[in-house]
Parts: sequence; structure tokens; C-alpha cells
Amino acid sequence: MEKKDLINYGAVILLGILIFASDFLNTDLFNFGEQNFSVWFVLSIFCFSSGWYINKSFGWNKGGKVVFSLIVAVTAISIFLVTFFADYFGAHEILTENLILYSLRNITLGSMAFFGMAVQEVISTRRNTELLEEKVELLQKDSELSKKEADLIVEEAKVKAQKIINDAEAKAKNIILKKERIEKELKEFIQVEKELIKRYEEK
Repeated sequence: MEKKDLINYGAVILLGILIFASDFLNTDLFNFGEQNFSVWFVLSIFCFSSGWYINKSFGWNKGGKVVFSLIVAVTAISIFLVTFFADYFGAHEILTENLILYSLRNITLGSMAFFGMAVQEVISTRRNTELLEEKVELLQKDSELSKKEADLIVEEAKVKAQKIINDAEAKAKNIILKKERIEKELKEFIQVEKELIKRYEEK
């Protein structure tokens, strides 16, 4: 396994540890108090950051499956621990409510990881959209330039074609004029020969 893969899966393991670590905090964590809020806020920030990194590493589909599986696994382990070590977790009096409380902790922190994934996905998608828009704009400019170049090539081809036609017509006219001149000279030559022969016969 490469170093990059270890770091990527390390973020998943860290998220699992953070969610699982919340089980060992005071059961009054959800009560509004300055200290409780600070602990909960720090845990939420770490879970958010882990979700951000997981989405960046694994993508939305695979990362979502990994985080969801992690939440289910940690919640199952938490329920098992709270059930069998109720005295340690202080859950011996109202077991059902405490199980729900611990499960909600895990799900809430997991939701923060999903929130981090969603924010990273939105930012990444927005960045990709901006890049695609820039590429489309560049392609449109290239298309316009290519169209102008094509128009210039067509115009140049038309000019060359017209020149070739004009040259061909001029050559054809020259050939016709030469032919007419040669025919005229031949006729004159024949006429002179006839006159000479006639004079010779008269003598």
C-alpha cells in the first residue's frame, strides 16, 4: 500500500476514532454549557475536516459509502459497549434512552462528516464548472478564429481560382490570335504562290 493510500485511509480511521471517542464523554454533552459546547464544537470541526478530506480522496460516491458504513459500524459497537458496560457509561438506569443518546451522538458527528464532504463537493464542482466555462469560452474563441481563418482561406482560394481562370482565358485568346495570324499568313503565302505560278505560266 502506498503512502498516499495510508493517509487517505488514515482520515477514515481518524473519523471513526472521533465518533467512537464521543461515547466516552459526559452523557450531559448535549446540555447547553460553555465547556460542553466547546468539546462538541471541536469534535464537529474535526469530523467536518475528516469528511472534507475523505471526499477529496475517495470522491462523493465511494467516500459516502465509506462514511455511512463507518457510522453504522461505530454505532453498533457503541450500542454493544453501552449495553454490556452500562455501569461504566452510567446507562444502568434508563438504558433505552441512553442507547438512543449515544447513537444520536455518533450519527450527528457522522452527519458533520457528510456535511464536510458536501461542502468540499460543492466547492470542487464549482471550481470544475468555472474551469469548464473558461474552456468553453476559449473553444468558442478558437472556433471564431478558425471560422475567420477558414473564410480567409476560402476567399484566397476564390482569388487564386479567378486568377487561374483569367490566365487560362488569356492563354486561350493568345492561342486563338496566333492561330488566326498563322491562318492569315498561310492564306497570304498561298495567294502569293498562286500569283507567281500564274505569272510563270504566262511567260
